[in-house]
Amino acid sequence: MSQDIQGTTGNATGATVSGLVTEVARRLRLRQAEITDGMSEVLARDVAGLDDDPQLVEMLYASVEGNVSTIFHVLGNDIPLEHLQPTTAAVEYALRLAQRGIPGNSLRRAYHVGQDNLMESCFAEVQALDCAPELKVEVLNRLSQIVAKYIDWITQYVLQAYDDERERWIAASGNVHSALIHTLISDNSEGSESFTAETGYALDQFHVGVIVWTIESEPRPEALMRLEELVRVLATRTTSISRPIFTAVDRTTGWAWLPRGRDSSPIAADAVRKLLAKTDSGRITFGMPVFGLAGFRRSHEQAEAARFVALASAGAMPPALGYGDQGVAIVSVLARDMESTRAWVIGVLGALADDTANNGRLRETLHTFLRTGGSYAQSAELLNLHRNSVKYRIEKALDLRGRPLAEDRLDVELALQACHFLGKAVLHNH
Repeated sequence: MSQDIQGTTGNATGATVSGLVTEVARRLRLRQAEITDGMSEVLARDVAGLDDDPQLVEMLYASVEGNVSTIFHVLGNDIPLEHLQPTTAAVEYALRLAQRGIPGNSLRRAYHVGQDNLMESCFAEVQALDCAPELKVEVLNRLSQIVAKYIDWITQYVLQAYDDERERWIAASGNVHSALIHTLISDNSEGSESFTAETGYALDQFHVGVIVWTIESEPRPEALMRLEELVRVLATRTTSISRPIFTAVDRTTGWAWLPRGRDSSPIAADAVRKLLAKTDSGRITFGMPVFGLAGFRRSHEQAEAARFVALASAGAMPPALGYGDQGVAIVSVLARDMESTRAWVIGVLGALADDTANNGRLRETLHTFLRTGGSYAQSAELLNLHRNSVKYRIEKALDLRGRPLAEDRLDVELALQACHFLGKAVLHNH
Protein backbone atom coordinates (compact mmCIF):
# COMPACT_ATOMS: atom_id res chain seq x y z
CA MET A 1 0.00 0.00 0.00
CA SER A 2 1.27 3.46 -0.85
CA GLN A 3 2.44 5.35 2.26
CA ASP A 4 1.13 8.60 0.74
CA ILE A 5 -2.35 7.97 2.16
CA GLN A 6 -1.04 8.34 5.70
CA GLY A 7 -0.34 12.02 5.22
CA THR A 8 -2.39 14.96 4.02
CA THR A 9 -0.61 15.22 0.70
CA GLY A 10 0.29 12.90 -2.10
CA ASN A 11 -1.58 10.94 -4.67
CA ALA A 12 -3.54 8.03 -3.27
CA THR A 13 -5.82 7.42 -6.23
CA GLY A 14 -4.00 4.22 -7.10
CA ALA A 15 -4.49 2.67 -3.69
CA THR A 16 -6.86 -0.26 -3.53
CA VAL A 17 -10.05 -0.20 -1.50
CA SER A 18 -8.63 -2.98 0.69
CA GLY A 19 -5.52 -0.95 1.35
CA LEU A 20 -7.55 2.08 2.28
CA VAL A 21 -9.71 0.00 4.63
CA THR A 22 -6.52 -1.21 6.30
CA GLU A 23 -5.37 2.38 6.69
CA VAL A 24 -8.69 3.40 8.24
CA ALA A 25 -8.36 0.49 10.67
CA ARG A 26 -4.86 1.67 11.62
CA ARG A 27 -6.13 5.16 12.34
CA LEU A 28 -9.08 3.83 14.32
CA ARG A 29 -6.77 1.70 16.47
CA LEU A 30 -4.89 4.85 17.45
CA ARG A 31 -8.19 6.20 18.80
CA GLN A 32 -9.37 2.92 20.34
CA ALA A 33 -9.52 4.13 23.95
CA GLU A 34 -11.38 7.30 22.96
CA ILE A 35 -13.86 5.35 20.81
CA THR A 36 -14.43 2.76 23.55
CA ASP A 37 -15.03 5.43 26.19
CA GLY A 38 -17.45 7.35 23.99
CA MET A 39 -19.42 4.28 22.93
CA SER A 40 -19.69 2.97 26.50
CA GLU A 41 -21.01 6.34 27.67
CA VAL A 42 -23.63 6.44 24.89
CA LEU A 43 -24.81 2.89 25.60
CA ALA A 44 -25.06 3.41 29.37
CA ARG A 45 -27.03 6.60 28.79
CA ASP A 46 -29.32 5.59 25.93
CA VAL A 47 -30.10 1.89 26.47
CA ALA A 48 -32.47 1.05 29.32
CA GLY A 49 -31.13 -1.16 32.12
CA LEU A 50 -27.42 -0.93 31.33
CA ASP A 51 -26.49 1.73 33.91
CA ASP A 52 -28.30 0.33 36.96
CA ASP A 53 -25.18 -0.93 38.69
CA PRO A 54 -21.52 0.21 38.67
CA GLN A 55 -20.39 -3.39 38.21
CA LEU A 56 -22.60 -3.76 35.14
CA VAL A 57 -21.22 -0.50 33.75
CA GLU A 58 -17.69 -1.83 34.23
CA MET A 59 -18.60 -5.06 32.45
CA LEU A 60 -20.27 -3.06 29.67
CA TYR A 61 -17.00 -1.19 29.11
CA ALA A 62 -15.05 -4.46 28.95
CA SER A 63 -17.53 -5.89 26.43
CA VAL A 64 -17.35 -2.76 24.26
CA GLU A 65 -13.56 -2.76 24.45
CA GLY A 66 -13.37 -6.42 23.37
CA ASN A 67 -15.76 -5.97 20.46
CA VAL A 68 -14.16 -2.75 19.23
CA SER A 69 -10.68 -4.31 19.34
CA THR A 70 -11.92 -7.37 17.43
CA ILE A 71 -13.58 -5.25 14.73
CA PHE A 72 -10.43 -3.21 14.22
CA HIS A 73 -8.39 -6.41 13.81
CA VAL A 74 -10.91 -7.74 11.31
CA LEU A 75 -10.75 -4.52 9.31
CA GLY A 76 -7.00 -4.21 9.49
CA ASN A 77 -6.13 -7.81 8.65
CA ASP A 78 -9.03 -8.94 6.45
CA ILE A 79 -9.97 -11.75 8.86
CA PRO A 80 -12.99 -13.91 7.87
CA LEU A 81 -15.79 -14.00 10.44
CA GLU A 82 -15.70 -17.81 10.56
CA HIS A 83 -12.21 -17.58 12.06
CA LEU A 84 -13.39 -15.47 15.02
CA GLN A 85 -14.30 -16.38 18.58
CA PRO A 86 -16.44 -13.96 20.65
CA THR A 87 -14.49 -12.19 23.37
CA THR A 88 -14.92 -13.53 26.88
CA ALA A 89 -16.03 -10.10 28.10
CA ALA A 90 -18.86 -9.91 25.54
CA VAL A 91 -20.21 -13.35 26.45
CA GLU A 92 -19.84 -12.79 30.19
CA TYR A 93 -21.71 -9.51 29.93
CA ALA A 94 -24.61 -11.24 28.14
CA LEU A 95 -24.72 -13.91 30.85
CA ARG A 96 -24.75 -11.29 33.61
CA LEU A 97 -27.65 -9.43 31.97
CA ALA A 98 -29.56 -12.72 31.75
CA GLN A 99 -28.91 -13.42 35.43
CA ARG A 100 -30.11 -9.94 36.38
CA GLY A 101 -33.30 -10.30 34.32
CA ILE A 102 -32.46 -7.31 32.09
CA PRO A 103 -34.43 -7.80 28.83
CA GLY A 104 -32.60 -9.32 25.89
CA ASN A 105 -33.89 -6.44 23.75
CA SER A 106 -31.59 -4.13 25.70
CA LEU A 107 -28.62 -6.27 24.71
CA ARG A 108 -29.75 -6.36 21.06
CA ARG A 109 -30.28 -2.59 20.99
CA ALA A 110 -26.87 -2.00 22.59
CA TYR A 111 -25.15 -3.69 19.66
CA HIS A 112 -27.06 -1.71 17.06
CA VAL A 113 -26.54 1.60 18.87
CA GLY A 114 -22.86 0.68 19.13
CA GLN A 115 -22.76 -0.08 15.41
CA ASP A 116 -24.14 3.37 14.58
CA ASN A 117 -21.68 4.99 16.95
CA LEU A 118 -18.72 3.14 15.42
CA MET A 119 -19.74 4.03 11.88
CA GLU A 120 -19.62 7.71 12.82
CA SER A 121 -15.93 7.24 13.68
CA CYS A 122 -15.36 5.29 10.45
CA PHE A 123 -17.00 8.04 8.41
CA ALA A 124 -14.74 10.70 9.97
CA GLU A 125 -11.60 8.69 9.17
CA VAL A 126 -12.72 7.99 5.60
CA GLN A 127 -13.34 11.69 5.06
CA ALA A 128 -9.78 12.38 6.23
CA LEU A 129 -8.26 10.04 3.60
CA ASP A 130 -6.27 11.63 0.79
CA CYS A 131 -7.93 9.93 -2.13
CA ALA A 132 -10.57 10.47 -4.78
CA PRO A 133 -14.19 10.96 -3.59
CA GLU A 134 -15.38 7.88 -5.48
CA LEU A 135 -12.81 5.77 -3.62
CA LYS A 136 -14.03 7.15 -0.30
CA VAL A 137 -17.56 5.99 -1.16
CA GLU A 138 -16.27 2.48 -1.94
CA VAL A 139 -14.20 2.38 1.26
CA LEU A 140 -17.13 3.51 3.40
CA ASN A 141 -19.35 0.91 1.74
CA ARG A 142 -16.79 -1.84 2.44
CA LEU A 143 -16.43 -0.75 6.06
CA SER A 144 -20.20 -0.67 6.51
CA GLN A 145 -20.59 -4.18 5.09
CA ILE A 146 -17.87 -5.66 7.31
CA VAL A 147 -19.13 -3.98 10.48
CA ALA A 148 -22.74 -4.98 9.74
CA LYS A 149 -21.75 -8.62 9.21
CA TYR A 150 -19.76 -8.64 12.45
CA ILE A 151 -22.65 -7.13 14.43
CA ASP A 152 -25.07 -9.66 12.95
CA TRP A 153 -22.71 -12.53 13.86
CA ILE A 154 -21.87 -11.39 17.40
CA THR A 155 -25.48 -10.43 18.17
CA GLN A 156 -26.74 -13.91 17.26
CA TYR A 157 -24.01 -15.48 19.39
CA VAL A 158 -24.49 -13.42 22.56
CA LEU A 159 -28.29 -13.51 22.36
CA GLN A 160 -28.18 -17.30 22.17
CA ALA A 161 -25.86 -17.31 25.19
CA TYR A 162 -28.30 -14.92 26.91
CA ASP A 163 -31.34 -17.12 26.20
CA ASP A 164 -29.57 -20.30 27.36
CA GLU A 165 -28.43 -18.65 30.57
CA ARG A 166 -31.84 -17.13 31.24
CA GLU A 167 -33.50 -20.54 30.95
CA ARG A 168 -30.87 -22.14 33.16
CA TRP A 169 -31.08 -19.37 35.72
CA ILE A 170 -34.87 -19.41 36.02
CA ALA A 171 -34.89 -23.20 36.36
CA ALA A 172 -31.94 -23.35 38.76
CA SER A 173 -32.43 -24.62 42.28
CA GLY A 174 -32.58 -21.79 44.78
CA ASN A 175 -34.20 -19.33 42.36
CA VAL A 176 -37.77 -20.53 42.75
CA HIS A 177 -38.76 -17.25 44.42
CA SER A 178 -36.82 -15.02 42.06
CA ALA A 179 -39.64 -14.22 39.62
CA LEU A 180 -42.07 -13.55 42.48
CA ILE A 181 -39.63 -11.19 44.20
CA HIS A 182 -38.78 -9.29 41.03
CA THR A 183 -42.46 -8.90 40.25
CA LEU A 184 -43.24 -7.71 43.78
CA ILE A 185 -40.58 -5.02 43.90
CA SER A 186 -41.31 -3.72 40.39
CA ASP A 187 -45.13 -3.95 40.41
CA ASN A 188 -47.05 -1.08 41.99
CA SER A 189 -50.11 -3.22 42.72
CA GLU A 190 -50.94 -3.96 46.32
CA GLY A 191 -51.61 -7.68 45.90
CA SER A 192 -49.37 -9.61 48.28
CA GLU A 193 -51.45 -12.59 49.43
CA SER A 194 -50.13 -14.89 46.69
CA PHE A 195 -46.56 -13.91 47.47
CA THR A 196 -46.94 -14.87 51.13
CA ALA A 197 -48.74 -18.08 50.23
CA GLU A 198 -46.03 -19.19 47.79
CA THR A 199 -42.95 -18.11 49.74
CA GLY A 200 -44.05 -18.30 53.37
CA TYR A 201 -42.65 -14.81 53.92
CA ALA A 202 -45.11 -12.38 55.56
CA LEU A 203 -45.26 -8.84 54.21
CA ASP A 204 -47.34 -7.40 57.06
CA GLN A 205 -44.29 -6.54 59.18
CA PHE A 206 -41.09 -4.46 59.22
CA HIS A 207 -38.43 -5.53 56.70
CA VAL A 208 -34.74 -4.80 56.32
CA GLY A 209 -33.57 -5.09 52.72
CA VAL A 210 -30.10 -6.59 52.30
CA ILE A 211 -27.76 -6.89 49.34
CA VAL A 212 -24.83 -9.26 49.69
CA TRP A 213 -22.09 -9.98 47.17
CA THR A 214 -18.67 -11.50 46.81
CA ILE A 215 -15.61 -9.56 45.64
CA GLU A 216 -13.72 -12.65 44.51
CA SER A 217 -12.37 -12.11 41.01
CA GLU A 218 -13.14 -15.75 40.19
CA PRO A 219 -16.20 -16.70 42.29
CA ARG A 220 -16.21 -20.30 43.42
CA PRO A 221 -19.21 -22.52 42.56
CA GLU A 222 -20.37 -22.42 46.17
CA ALA A 223 -20.19 -18.61 46.37
CA LEU A 224 -23.97 -18.12 46.37
CA MET A 225 -24.48 -20.78 49.03
CA ARG A 226 -21.94 -18.98 51.22
CA LEU A 227 -23.68 -15.66 50.68
CA GLU A 228 -27.05 -17.17 51.60
CA GLU A 229 -25.55 -18.66 54.74
CA LEU A 230 -24.10 -15.25 55.59
CA VAL A 231 -27.60 -13.75 55.38
CA ARG A 232 -28.99 -16.48 57.65
CA VAL A 233 -26.33 -15.82 60.27
CA LEU A 234 -27.02 -12.09 59.99
CA ALA A 235 -30.74 -12.71 60.53
CA THR A 236 -29.99 -14.72 63.67
CA ARG A 237 -27.57 -12.13 65.05
CA THR A 238 -30.05 -9.31 64.48
CA THR A 239 -32.94 -11.21 66.09
CA SER A 240 -35.10 -11.65 63.02
CA ILE A 241 -38.37 -13.29 63.96
CA SER A 242 -38.19 -15.97 61.25
CA ARG A 243 -36.15 -17.18 58.31
CA PRO A 244 -35.09 -14.46 55.83
CA ILE A 245 -36.01 -14.67 52.18
CA PHE A 246 -33.08 -14.82 49.73
CA THR A 247 -32.74 -14.83 45.97
CA ALA A 248 -29.68 -14.92 43.76
CA VAL A 249 -29.42 -12.01 41.33
CA ASP A 250 -26.41 -13.37 39.49
CA ARG A 251 -23.46 -15.64 40.28
CA THR A 252 -21.92 -13.10 42.66
CA THR A 253 -24.88 -11.22 44.16
CA GLY A 254 -27.92 -11.94 46.29
CA TRP A 255 -30.91 -9.95 47.52
CA ALA A 256 -32.45 -10.72 50.89
CA TRP A 257 -34.98 -9.38 53.37
CA LEU A 258 -34.77 -9.82 57.12
CA PRO A 259 -38.20 -10.23 58.79
CA ARG A 260 -38.40 -7.92 61.82
CA GLY A 261 -42.01 -8.32 62.95
CA ARG A 262 -42.97 -5.20 64.92
CA ASP A 263 -39.36 -4.25 65.63
CA SER A 264 -38.58 -0.95 63.88
CA SER A 265 -35.14 -0.44 65.43
CA PRO A 266 -32.30 -0.06 62.90
CA ILE A 267 -29.63 -2.72 62.57
CA ALA A 268 -26.32 -1.62 64.05
CA ALA A 269 -23.72 -1.41 61.29
CA ASP A 270 -20.93 -2.23 63.75
CA ALA A 271 -22.57 -5.58 64.56
CA VAL A 272 -22.71 -6.45 60.86
CA ARG A 273 -19.07 -5.46 60.40
CA LYS A 274 -18.03 -7.73 63.27
CA LEU A 275 -19.84 -10.59 61.56
CA LEU A 276 -18.01 -9.87 58.30
CA ALA A 277 -14.65 -9.72 60.04
CA LYS A 278 -14.59 -13.51 59.65
CA THR A 279 -14.74 -13.34 55.86
CA ASP A 280 -12.47 -11.57 53.39
CA SER A 281 -14.78 -11.77 50.40
CA GLY A 282 -18.36 -11.03 51.49
CA ARG A 283 -19.82 -7.51 51.33
CA ILE A 284 -23.19 -6.34 52.68
CA THR A 285 -25.33 -3.24 52.39
CA PHE A 286 -28.71 -2.86 54.07
CA GLY A 287 -31.63 -0.49 54.37
CA MET A 288 -33.69 0.78 57.28
CA PRO A 289 -36.60 -1.19 58.78
CA VAL A 290 -39.73 -0.19 56.85
CA PHE A 291 -43.23 -1.64 57.23
CA GLY A 292 -45.45 -3.56 54.83
CA LEU A 293 -45.35 -4.11 51.10
CA ALA A 294 -44.15 -0.55 50.48
CA GLY A 295 -41.47 -1.14 53.10
CA PHE A 296 -40.35 -4.35 51.39
CA ARG A 297 -39.65 -2.28 48.29
CA ARG A 298 -38.32 0.83 50.02
CA SER A 299 -35.79 -0.95 52.24
CA HIS A 300 -34.47 -2.78 49.20
CA GLU A 301 -34.08 0.53 47.35
CA GLN A 302 -32.14 1.87 50.33
CA ALA A 303 -29.84 -1.15 50.32
CA GLU A 304 -29.28 -0.59 46.58
CA ALA A 305 -28.42 3.06 47.23
CA ALA A 306 -25.90 2.08 49.93
CA ARG A 307 -24.38 -0.50 47.56
CA PHE A 308 -24.02 2.17 44.89
CA VAL A 309 -21.94 4.21 47.36
CA ALA A 310 -19.88 1.17 48.34
CA LEU A 311 -19.08 0.32 44.71
CA ALA A 312 -18.42 3.93 43.76
CA SER A 313 -15.86 4.16 46.56
CA ALA A 314 -13.60 1.72 44.65
CA GLY A 315 -12.95 -0.51 47.65
CA ALA A 316 -12.37 2.23 50.22
CA MET A 317 -15.51 1.41 52.19
CA PRO A 318 -15.90 -1.04 55.09
CA PRO A 319 -17.34 -4.48 54.25
CA ALA A 320 -20.76 -3.47 55.62
CA LEU A 321 -22.57 -0.22 54.90
CA GLY A 322 -26.04 0.81 56.04
CA TYR A 323 -28.32 3.35 54.42
CA GLY A 324 -28.80 4.82 57.90
CA ASP A 325 -25.06 5.41 58.37
CA GLN A 326 -24.37 9.12 58.58
CA GLY A 327 -24.09 10.68 55.13
CA VAL A 328 -24.83 7.55 53.08
CA ALA A 329 -28.28 8.63 51.89
CA ILE A 330 -27.19 11.98 50.51
CA VAL A 331 -23.90 10.68 49.10
CA SER A 332 -25.82 7.95 47.24
CA VAL A 333 -27.55 10.76 45.34
CA LEU A 334 -24.28 12.60 44.67
CA ALA A 335 -22.63 9.41 43.41
CA ARG A 336 -25.11 9.17 40.53
CA ASP A 337 -23.33 12.02 38.74
CA MET A 338 -19.69 11.65 39.72
CA GLU A 339 -18.34 14.21 37.26
CA SER A 340 -20.62 16.99 38.56
CA THR A 341 -20.03 15.96 42.17
CA ARG A 342 -16.26 16.06 41.72
CA ALA A 343 -16.44 19.56 40.21
CA TRP A 344 -18.67 20.72 43.07
CA VAL A 345 -16.43 19.20 45.78
CA ILE A 346 -13.35 20.89 44.30
CA GLY A 347 -15.25 24.18 44.12
CA VAL A 348 -16.27 23.96 47.78
CA LEU A 349 -12.98 22.70 49.24
CA GLY A 350 -10.50 24.42 46.95
CA ALA A 351 -6.92 23.22 47.43
CA LEU A 352 -8.09 21.05 50.33
CA ALA A 353 -9.55 18.73 47.67
CA ASP A 354 -6.08 17.97 46.26
CA ASP A 355 -5.38 14.24 46.49
CA THR A 356 -2.39 14.13 48.85
CA ALA A 357 -1.78 12.14 52.03
CA ASN A 358 -1.43 15.30 54.11
CA ASN A 359 -4.66 16.75 52.75
CA GLY A 360 -6.36 13.45 53.55
CA ARG A 361 -5.44 13.86 57.21
CA LEU A 362 -6.61 17.47 57.22
CA ARG A 363 -9.96 16.54 55.62
CA GLU A 364 -10.46 13.72 58.14
CA THR A 365 -9.78 16.09 61.04
CA LEU A 366 -12.13 18.79 59.75
CA HIS A 367 -14.77 16.16 58.98
CA THR A 368 -14.58 14.81 62.55
CA PHE A 369 -14.60 18.34 63.99
CA LEU A 370 -17.83 19.20 62.14
CA ARG A 371 -19.46 15.87 63.06
CA THR A 372 -18.84 16.57 66.76
CA GLY A 373 -20.50 19.96 66.53
CA GLY A 374 -17.20 21.85 66.55
CA SER A 375 -15.75 20.23 69.66
CA TYR A 376 -11.95 20.21 69.80
CA ALA A 377 -12.01 17.90 72.84
CA GLN A 378 -14.27 15.24 71.26
CA SER A 379 -12.37 15.42 67.98
CA ALA A 380 -9.06 14.94 69.78
CA GLU A 381 -10.47 11.89 71.56
CA LEU A 382 -11.86 10.32 68.40
CA LEU A 383 -8.71 10.97 66.40
CA ASN A 384 -6.33 10.11 69.24
CA LEU A 385 -4.64 13.49 68.91
CA HIS A 386 -3.76 16.33 71.25
CA ARG A 387 -6.32 19.15 71.29
CA ASN A 388 -3.73 21.60 69.95
CA SER A 389 -2.94 19.25 67.06
CA VAL A 390 -6.62 19.19 66.12
CA LYS A 391 -6.77 22.97 66.24
CA TYR A 392 -3.64 23.30 64.09
CA ARG A 393 -4.96 20.87 61.47
CA ILE A 394 -8.31 22.65 61.23
CA GLU A 395 -6.60 26.01 60.78
CA LYS A 396 -4.38 24.50 58.09
CA ALA A 397 -7.37 22.91 56.34
CA LEU A 398 -9.26 26.21 56.26
CA ASP A 399 -6.16 28.03 55.02
CA LEU A 400 -5.94 25.59 52.11
CA ARG A 401 -9.62 26.05 51.37
CA GLY A 402 -9.16 29.79 51.26
CA ARG A 403 -12.52 30.77 52.78
CA PRO A 404 -13.90 30.93 56.33
CA LEU A 405 -16.01 28.02 57.51
CA ALA A 406 -18.98 30.20 58.45
CA GLU A 407 -19.45 31.21 54.81
CA ASP A 408 -20.93 27.87 53.72
CA ARG A 409 -20.53 25.38 56.54
CA LEU A 410 -23.25 22.98 55.33
CA ASP A 411 -21.64 22.73 51.89
CA VAL A 412 -18.28 21.98 53.50
CA GLU A 413 -19.80 19.24 55.66
CA LEU A 414 -21.45 17.62 52.64
CA ALA A 415 -18.33 17.90 50.48
CA LEU A 416 -16.29 16.23 53.24
CA GLN A 417 -18.89 13.46 53.48
CA ALA A 418 -18.50 12.90 49.74
CA CYS A 419 -14.70 12.74 50.13
CA HIS A 420 -15.06 10.31 53.05
CA PHE A 421 -17.22 7.87 51.10
CA LEU A 422 -16.09 8.34 47.49
CA GLY A 423 -12.40 9.07 47.99
CA LYS A 424 -10.23 9.64 44.92
CA ALA A 425 -13.22 9.72 42.60
CA VAL A 426 -14.14 13.23 43.80
CA LEU A 427 -10.65 14.59 44.55
CA HIS A 428 -8.37 16.73 42.43
CA ASN A 429 -5.57 14.64 40.94
CA HIS A 430 -2.68 16.67 39.54
